[in-house]
Amino acid sequence: MKNKIDILKRSSLFSDIGCSDLKKMLVCLSAYEKTYIRDQYVRTADEKQEDVGIVVSGSVNIVTEDYWGNRAIFANISEGEIFGEEQSCTDFNPGLLSVVSAEKTEIMFVNYKKLMTTCTTACIYHSQLIRNLIKILAGKNLMLTQKIEHMVKKTTREKLMSYFSQQAKDSGSGSFTIPFNRQELADYLSVDRSAMSAELSKLRKDGIIEFNKNSFTLIKKTTDDNGL
Repeated sequence: MKNKIDILKRSSLFSDIGCSDLKKMLVCLSAYEKTYIRDQYVRTADEKQEDVGIVVSGSVNIVTEDYWGNRAIFANISEGEIFGEEQSCTDFNPGLLSVVSAEKTEIMFVNYKKLMTTCTTACIYHSQLIRNLIKILAGKNLMLTQKIEHMVKKTTREKLMSYFSQQAKDSGSGSFTIPFNRQELADYLSVDRSAMSAELSKLRKDGIIEFNKNSFTLIKKTTDDNGL
């Protein structure tokens, strides 16, 4: 349990909340855990969501699926991050987003209503918990804006470069690892996988990127003093 508490402490949801208080809060929030194998539905789009999920280990993809089962990845949620807070906070269920495990994943669920309601058992950090949740919602709004920036690009090459540029900025380095395999990256950018793979090869040939599996390096071309 100690290791799980350490992981939960790294979650933005429990920022500035001590370990002893966190343990008490998990009881107040009716926390429970479940484990999922790779590519297992955690929640389907038409399922009413009353709990917020916190990834303890592994990761999940937030996906949309059309009538024929074609899937697009909306976001990847990794260890310490949360999901389901947007849909849990409303009685309106648009049936848009499903949650699917990207690997073997352990998730802790907490009750949303108890999360947003100050309890009567003197949880002095409950107000901090609510402030943390508001910050997370604001951050996800920013993430959505960033994804829209990738999606509005006209070509597969432009979408890839927009995404890679953002990853480099977020990591603070031209070398970074993305959370997607090739099919998942194509689903995330809503492009054809074969066309995307061909474009990646062209980017490498042009000396713009280097990559090995899901590790990438962006290359900045330099010139000498004569501009050659």
